[in-house]
Amino acid sequence: MSLTAEPACPESIPDLTTSPQPATRLVIERRSIDDIPRAAWDRLAGTAPWATPFSAWAFHRAWWDAYGANAHDETTVVLDPARGPGADPVAILPLMHRHEVEATDEERHTTLRHGHETELTPVPPTATAIFFGASYHADYATILAAPDDLDAVAEALVADLRRRSARPDDWDVVDLRRLRCGDPVVDALAAAFRAVEINAGWTLNLEREDVCPVAALPVGGTIDDFLATLDKKERHEVRRKVRRAESAGEVSLDVSATPLADVEAFIDLHQARWGDDGLFPDTMGGAQSRVFFRRLFELFEADGPLRLSFLTIGARRVAAGVTFETPDRLFYYNAGVDPAARDLSPGVVLVERYLRRAIAAGMGSMDFLRGDEPYKYEWGAVDEPIQRLLVRRTLA
Repeated sequence: MSLTAEPACPESIPDLTTSPQPATRLVIERRSIDDIPRAAWDRLAGTAPWATPFSAWAFHRAWWDAYGANAHDETTVVLDPARGPGADPVAILPLMHRHEVEATDEERHTTLRHGHETELTPVPPTATAIFFGASYHADYATILAAPDDLDAVAEALVADLRRRSARPDDWDVVDLRRLRCGDPVVDALAAAFRAVEINAGWTLNLEREDVCPVAALPVGGTIDDFLATLDKKERHEVRRKVRRAESAGEVSLDVSATPLADVEAFIDLHQARWGDDGLFPDTMGGAQSRVFFRRLFELFEADGPLRLSFLTIGARRVAAGVTFETPDRLFYYNAGVDPAARDLSPGVVLVERYLRRAIAAGMGSMDFLRGDEPYKYEWGAVDEPIQRLLVRRTLA
C-alpha cells in the first residue's frame, strides 16, 4: 500500500487497512447511457451535493455523441434489490474504459491533461484504464448518489472490480480524475479501496491533479466592491480598460436567445484567437468538438445552466463565452475573442461583464475552472485543487 507523500486532502482518508470489507446489499450493473432515462440520471445528480453541471445527463450525452469513438461506455448503475424490481438506481457511476493513451489521441485532441507542473504517478500508455466518462472535457466529476448511500456504493464498486480482476485483461488501473477536494465521494472510494488493497495486491494513490482558480464575489455587493478586493495595480488596469471600451461605444454582454444558430459565431471567435491550438482545428478532433458544442446546446434545456453570450462594443461582436450558471456559481467554460479588437481589451471586458452578471444574480463565486493561467489570478482567484484517485492492480 502506498499513498503519495502530499495528497490533496491527506486528512480525509481514514486508516482502514486492517478493517474487514463490509458486506454490501447493493448490486452493480453496467448499462449503456442510452438505457438510462434522463429523469433518473438528473434526479440522482440532484441528490449529490458536489455535483455540478458537468454531472448532468445532457453533458454526458453530448460527450458520448461527439467522442464515442474515443472510449468504451462503462456507465454503471447501483441497484438495491430491497427496493423491488423496476426501482430507480441508488447511484449512477458515469464511467468509461480505454487505454491510458490511444494511438489516435493526438489527432483527436483527447489527451487527458492535467496541471503542467504536476507530477502524477505514471501509468503505462497501454494500460486498460477505467475513467470517469467525459473526463477530457469535464472540469469536475463525481458519483451520482445521495451522501448516505456513498459508503455502500463504493463498497459495491470495489467488490465488483475485485471479481472482475480474475479476468486479466478486464482492467489494469482505475484512474478517476476531476474529484473536488471536500467531495465525500473521495473519502468513500478511498476507504473502500484501502479495505481490500493489501489482500487484493492493489496500490492506491490519491494525489493533486490540477487546480481550478475561483474568485469569491461580494454577495449583495457591486462590481466596485469586488474590484476593491483586487491588487491596486490590477484594479486600476481593469477600470482603465473598461473605460476605454465604453468610450468606443455601448458595452453589452447578452445571452444568445438562439444558441444553436449562434454557435458557429462562437466557434469563429474561438478559432480567431486560438487557431490550431483551439478546440476546433481542421482535424477529426475539431470535427468532434463541433458536434460536442452543438449537442450541448441541443440537449441542455433553455432554462438550464448553459449559456452562450456575446460581448458587443457598439454594434460589433468582439468576444463570446460559454458558461454554466447556477444559483451560487458561474463556471467560465470557454471563450473566444476577436484579435482585431485587441485595442479594446475584449478578454478583460468580457470577464468584467461576467462578474457584473454573477454579482447581480447573487452568486458567491466565479469559477475559472481547470488551469493556472496567470489572468485568473489577476481577478483575485484562489486555487481550489482537484484530485486523482488511482488504483493499480500491479506495481508499474
